[in-house]
Amino acid sequence: MLNDFNTCTDHADLAADICIVGAGAAGITLARALRGKGREILLLESGGADFEAVVQDLAAGEVTGFDYYPLVDSRLRFFGGTTAIWGGRSARLDAIDFQRRDWVADSGWPFGPETLAPYYAAAERSLGLDTETQDDGAWRRLGLTPPPFDPNELGVNLWQFDEQADRFTLHRCRDLVDAADVRILLHATVTHIRANAAGTAVERLAVANLRGGRAQVRAGTIVLAAGGLEVPRLLLASRDVQPNGLGNEHDRVGRYFMEHPHARGGRVVSGRPWALLHLLRRSHRHGGRRYATLGRPAEALQEREGLLNTSFTLAARQAPDDRMATTRRAYDTLKHALPPDRLRRNLWRMAKQTVVKTQETLGPVLPWLAVKRGAKGIYAILRAEQAPNPDSRVTLTGERDALGMPRLALDWRFRDIDRASAHGLMAALDRELRRLDLGRVEIAPWLRDGGTPWRTDPLISSHPLAGYHHMGTTRMADDPRRGVVDADCRVHGLANLYVAGSAVFPTGGWANPTLTIIALALRLADHLTARRAGSASGT
Repeated sequence: MLNDFNTCTDHADLAADICIVGAGAAGITLARALRGKGREILLLESGGADFEAVVQDLAAGEVTGFDYYPLVDSRLRFFGGTTAIWGGRSARLDAIDFQRRDWVADSGWPFGPETLAPYYAAAERSLGLDTETQDDGAWRRLGLTPPPFDPNELGVNLWQFDEQADRFTLHRCRDLVDAADVRILLHATVTHIRANAAGTAVERLAVANLRGGRAQVRAGTIVLAAGGLEVPRLLLASRDVQPNGLGNEHDRVGRYFMEHPHARGGRVVSGRPWALLHLLRRSHRHGGRRYATLGRPAEALQEREGLLNTSFTLAARQAPDDRMATTRRAYDTLKHALPPDRLRRNLWRMAKQTVVKTQETLGPVLPWLAVKRGAKGIYAILRAEQAPNPDSRVTLTGERDALGMPRLALDWRFRDIDRASAHGLMAALDRELRRLDLGRVEIAPWLRDGGTPWRTDPLISSHPLAGYHHMGTTRMADDPRRGVVDADCRVHGLANLYVAGSAVFPTGGWANPTLTIIALALRLADHLTARRAGSASGT
């Protein structure tokens, strides 16, 4: 059932067995996995069916730390969320990402990759993706030849791409709209979480819209699936029972903000640009699916030199001080400067599909020609893992939005290991290219001089700063002194409050987070189903 809170009666009282706050990839996946299980599900979405500037303004905030995208543009508030402009990159976290690494402070998940493996496979099936890209024979099966890197120096991995446009937007979620046990409520922004007097469970949610409508929601289980910025914002703002905010007894809520920062690791000097551009394929099709390749430090190198699991690709790019090409400027305007409504998203996808088709048809011909005539150079482009850092955080400000919610401030910070890991990776790439007689790496000066924590430029990619991946702000840990939620994604100390999404990631690896978000949502659905079955049987 689909309703719009803009048309609902003021001061409405709503009830459900499970209330999910946020209709993005996590919330929609969770609702789908729970439907048909004998419980009434209420799915609340702050926005409407498509982009509305007045609703989007609710996401505005300050950036006080390292330079970042304007917060108002960094996530979308309508049904489907930021997945509406998702590029489809999908990959599992590596086994090392789940481990407690002695050289990475605050690393380690409460469970290992084997726990998430069946949910990864289910997530891949839900996106129409290949479920067998982790075995040693995957490259050969896909018709790819892995680079002949020393396995003690560099590893190679695969991305695959979900190419279904607008997969999570409302017009592709008819199954939820038609479900008898699911109620979707648009334009319903949760502004407060009311806990009981003891602070041990949530009693109700306060909901508002921009037309002055107000309501309260009561549910046996509440799941916050509103993203890595909005979830901590809501917890921190709900402080009538717990003065520091819900789940924040140990001052962990909002801390450990992580991204996948982008940068130039170095320029590759080579007399064999053709061979170099073939080393890591940017787009490859097999069996109707699209794949891409990347390099990263081998586990042995990470352990030996204390590096993060940062990735790199090799690409032809303009020099960092060049003037941006007209075609690139037009593409960036289409993607970032215009309102991301359905029409503009379709135009952007058409432009992107043209670029991808050209890459697949011509391979490295065009970048090779650009390198040969001196218009571009070959650069190692970093998509980095960022170490957990308690000082990298979101906090509330004194300014309030149109619904009276405190706005956020993001203080994005780096640790020395972030830059050191990028430097170590580039040094390893230099060693390997020299060994293979493919060239050498002129490591970026900012990595060598140590004078800045991170450096980027607008010519790296259409996302020059980072991947728009908000991770870690309600991190998962068995010990409430180290995290906000437990291994089942339940907020410590609150019996019926859960978090779904990348906010719970203890570490982020190099992989784009969406596949892991979906896998964790499927796991949470199983947990909630088993918990109800246990309660019904009295166990």
